[in-house]
Amino acid sequence: MNNPDGTDVLAAKEPDTENAIQRVLVLEMVRVTEAAAVAAAQLIGRGDEKAADAAAVEAMRRAFDNLYMDGTVVIGEGERDEAPMLFIGEKVGMGKGPKIDIALDPLEGTTITAKAGPNALAVLAAAEEGCLLNAPDVYMDKLAVGPGYPEGVIDLAKSPTENVESVAKAKGVKPSEIIICVLDRPRHADLIAELRSIGCGVVLIGDGDVAGVIAVTDEDTTIDMYMGQGGAPEGVLAAAALRCVGGQFNGRLVFRNDDEKARAKKWGITDLNRIYKLEDLASGDCIFAATGVTEGSLLDGVKKRRMHTGETVMTTESVVMRASSGTVRWIKGEHRIG
Repeated sequence: MNNPDGTDVLAAKEPDTENAIQRVLVLEMVRVTEAAAVAAAQLIGRGDEKAADAAAVEAMRRAFDNLYMDGTVVIGEGERDEAPMLFIGEKVGMGKGPKIDIALDPLEGTTITAKAGPNALAVLAAAEEGCLLNAPDVYMDKLAVGPGYPEGVIDLAKSPTENVESVAKAKGVKPSEIIICVLDRPRHADLIAELRSIGCGVVLIGDGDVAGVIAVTDEDTTIDMYMGQGGAPEGVLAAAALRCVGGQFNGRLVFRNDDEKARAKKWGITDLNRIYKLEDLASGDCIFAATGVTEGSLLDGVKKRRMHTGETVMTTESVVMRASSGTVRWIKGEHRIG
């Protein structure tokens, strides 16, 4: 059937790239994180980190298969020889449609899940091709603050004390009133001591620094800043979230040996001391999606209940954000699994 101008009606209704990205990434990506979360949740508290992670990876991989996109994993479970699925460079989706780069962590908080602790998430970020940093699996120094501050209020080249003083001045409070989230690790002993010496409150988390960074955007958490060293891939995921809801982020890759430096070079990183800002890590129209696995400050965890019909229902809570529109959607889901 043709329009009066001779163009095909069906062809005229084909989504343009913008609409396709919106449909696939905003609406469908939640199904991907939901699938990973439901699979991982069945191993909460079982003490087996590898099994929980493997279940989330496999479920996420299957969920990608039916998505209308030509996707490439740019941050995943490792290189091909380290990960059988969702490795860096793996193609996901139907292989047609918009070209999309994917950063993912099917189970952010494997230890948390194994021990039934808080804030485990299934997480991914998606963006137009070339808009996510191909971060090697090394450590990253991270510094983050929420929205509403003047640009440049934080600077990773400055000391923790100087950054606290800068944020406190912008907020109109004393440095001692600033609350900072830090991963509870031996490597952060000096950082924690410095922060406490100026009277700051320090919120220590056992794992899950993606949720820790996102906490700076939520006034209800009372957390003003995130500081410390964690995984570089998680830094890119957190940066994608901040791109969508506002905030500032600084990251600097940390290399412990020549092997890690060589890995960075393989992914095109030549300036090993560069401080990355928010849009260096995640640019363009990016999307962040997460589903809670265990109970957390950002999202409720997966819950299981038995229906009178004998079916088992898993309930999930997810969030999906889009940078270009600033839209944040909170989504509740029910999943019958038998």
